[in-house]
Amino acid sequence: MNLFSDIRALVIDALAEMSAEGVLPAGLDTAAVAVEPPRDLAHGDMATNAAMVLAKPAGMSPRTIADALAAKLVADARIMTAETAGPGFLNLRLAPGVWQDVVGAALAEQSEFGRSTLGQGARVNVEFVSANPTGPMHVGHVRGAVFGDALASLLGFVGYDVTREYYINDGGAQVDVLARSAYERYREANGLDPEIAEGLYPGDYLIPVGEALKAKYGTTLIDQPESVWLADIRVFATEAMMQMIRDDLAMLGVQMDVFSSEKALYGTGKIEAAIETLRGLDLIYSGKLEAPKGKQPEDWEEREQTLFRSTAYGDDQDRPVQKSDGSWTYFAPDIAYHYDKVTRGFDILIDILGADHGGYVKRLKAVVAALSGGKVPLDVKLTQLVKLWKNGEPFKMSKRAGTFVTLRDVVEQAGKDVTRFIMLTRKNDAALDFDFDKVLEQSKDNPVFYVQYAHARINSVIRKAGEAGIAADDATLAGANLDLLGHDAELALARKIAEWPRLVEIAARGHEPHRIAFYLYELASEFHGFWNRGNDDASLRFIQEGDAATSQAKIALARATGVVISAGLGILGVTPVEEMR
Repeated sequence: MNLFSDIRALVIDALAEMSAEGVLPAGLDTAAVAVEPPRDLAHGDMATNAAMVLAKPAGMSPRTIADALAAKLVADARIMTAETAGPGFLNLRLAPGVWQDVVGAALAEQSEFGRSTLGQGARVNVEFVSANPTGPMHVGHVRGAVFGDALASLLGFVGYDVTREYYINDGGAQVDVLARSAYERYREANGLDPEIAEGLYPGDYLIPVGEALKAKYGTTLIDQPESVWLADIRVFATEAMMQMIRDDLAMLGVQMDVFSSEKALYGTGKIEAAIETLRGLDLIYSGKLEAPKGKQPEDWEEREQTLFRSTAYGDDQDRPVQKSDGSWTYFAPDIAYHYDKVTRGFDILIDILGADHGGYVKRLKAVVAALSGGKVPLDVKLTQLVKLWKNGEPFKMSKRAGTFVTLRDVVEQAGKDVTRFIMLTRKNDAALDFDFDKVLEQSKDNPVFYVQYAHARINSVIRKAGEAGIAADDATLAGANLDLLGHDAELALARKIAEWPRLVEIAARGHEPHRIAFYLYELASEFHGFWNRGNDDASLRFIQEGDAATSQAKIALARATGVVISAGLGILGVTPVEEMR
């Protein structure tokens, strides 16, 4: 049940009747007609812009349309009043039974409440994390991992067929550096002093890799030239790092469906095929780029290169795909990788990148538009930095990582659920402060505690009902007499529950899972406020002594709130708590 969609359908039907009666011209486009909460709740329960958007094409004043529409709408039992406001907005007040029905729908639909067919089974590829396989993931990867996983869950919740994908950057020079670093730890495992030269990875995480290499090779690689061991150790160390990354993601509750390798694009003809496809579209040519604006790099020189005509798709400049010496640029395998995703039949591509990759957005969008003939949209989401604090000071780097705070450090300090929720309390492109002290405190200022506490309180109500001999199982609550919910505070909580299906669709359309976290905090606040009012007004308490019917109606309201909280936390990848200790 999506109440806002239902009332919008009512408005659209009323407009159709007005057209049939000659009040409005026939054939008006109603796509822009919306029904949403008013900015000021004192104005009503919902508002529609129908008169505003139809006035010009109808050649009528907004107020004339609004007044006529109001007369139609109030004929429906769900609409108590319909009042024209301002230049032509129509404010609606709904009958109490509408909100009572929302509670019933949440109880009847349970985990399906708020789901929709918005996605219609369209195939979506969400590529996220994609950290270099050269060491453990850092705190920046935490945010990208949580954002990507929550977005994938959100899209799945509204009917998309979602694939979570990790792109392994194992084709560049960094994996050679990894191999050389691992070799030094292998020497260390054999009793020699490691030579961790500048540029190598110094973290302790490679010590067990060195020990594993010793177990496999013994001393046979000691004092051997790099040409003997580099290729084998590169594969061995990359696989070890990817297993570490998988383990770290599992700690965070993230499981990928697909791991794609950059290395697998080289020497297989895939890069060449992608470039030739672009060439066939007259988008590849030989040319020279202009000098970079501002201060030029000392080694810059004008030279002939193979370029992709990305300016044809809105990029700032054309992009090199092959150097003058014939080697591929970093962009070339990215082209091949995205071509591979297009050819796999995805309808929508989403890339989640760190903020430092902002310069790649236009070129990636350009190449996907070119390779898909404009049929496959690419949405690139950038995640901003996370600043860690503890005891009022910046949280120090991890010795294990060598230079940064790891994902494992964060999860071990704060826990999976707290980490995931807090990472979604800001929009992805806004910086986020993660204070270990604040995220673990039990107060209203800690959003994850506040939401979890609401869920725990709801469960405590159900337990206490059982102790009082009042049946409060879901089957019984589904049959409760919800007409007994008539207090303004009860209906206010039901109104908040009714926003859930609409909010889910808005968040999914905008690829904004943080909206779920925001809404859950608002719902929890509404519930806690209702609970506190019960301390002063006994008639609002969930358990009414000697009145099982009224108690069950009130508990049904609490349980419906819990259904939504549980669903929202599920999208965020957070486990609802049954009780607080």
